[in-house]
Amino acid sequence: MSDLLVSTDDGVCTLTFNRPARKNALTVAMYEAAVTALKAAADDGTIRVVLITGAGETFTSGNDVADFMATPPTGDDSPVFQFLLTLQNFQKPIVIAVNGTAVGIGVTMLLHADIVYVANTATLKMPFTTLGLTGEGASTFLLPRMAGHAKAAELLLFGENFDAATAVDVGLAARVVPGPELLAFATARAKILANERPASSLATTKRLMKAATADQVQKALYDEAVEFARHLGSAEAREAFTAFFEKRKPDFRQFIA
Repeated sequence: MSDLLVSTDDGVCTLTFNRPARKNALTVAMYEAAVTALKAAADDGTIRVVLITGAGETFTSGNDVADFMATPPTGDDSPVFQFLLTLQNFQKPIVIAVNGTAVGIGVTMLLHADIVYVANTATLKMPFTTLGLTGEGASTFLLPRMAGHAKAAELLLFGENFDAATAVDVGLAARVVPGPELLAFATARAKILANERPASSLATTKRLMKAATADQVQKALYDEAVEFARHLGSAEAREAFTAFFEKRKPDFRQFIA
């Protein structure tokens, strides 16, 4: 069975991360499949809305570490960057149902959705600094504008867990929904957009909402990709990933600021 399930029903194309045994960790192949599916949905006039979710009890634990280290992103042609860029430039509404744990890009991709619903049991985290890396997905630009500088700094600099209520408070999500009801609720809402609202009005409204910052978001995506790749080759990142595989806490005190 595919690691990314793609299904279409009643005008809604649903993409489901489907590696529940690996907490839906994302691989290069999954990013490539998601880009292909999104581009196909963009070109298909019968598809009016895209819904993204995860199989099982996890939305996505972020990048599959082994796959990530074997094929690290090196520039704007990397599959992970193309996935984020495709989300940002997608013209139809994107709804995301965060059904459980969301880590790293599992959180930053929410910044490019139009509507996010999050399960009450979900835990979210952007652990970039704990891995010796920097924020990606235009998070360093978008999150301060959503949450305010102080809260965005706390989330990005500490890289700690936060809950569903906080996701709503900082503007990442529109609503908290009981976990067992989440997918049905998000699907029903997506179908309202697909079948009870005119597609042209939705697309125009989305474009106008994003227009003021579109160029800045694009620049942030590219700038962060450069810094992310640079930090990935740093001694701090090597220590962080070595510690991860050795199941120990990294020691960053050895490095001079």
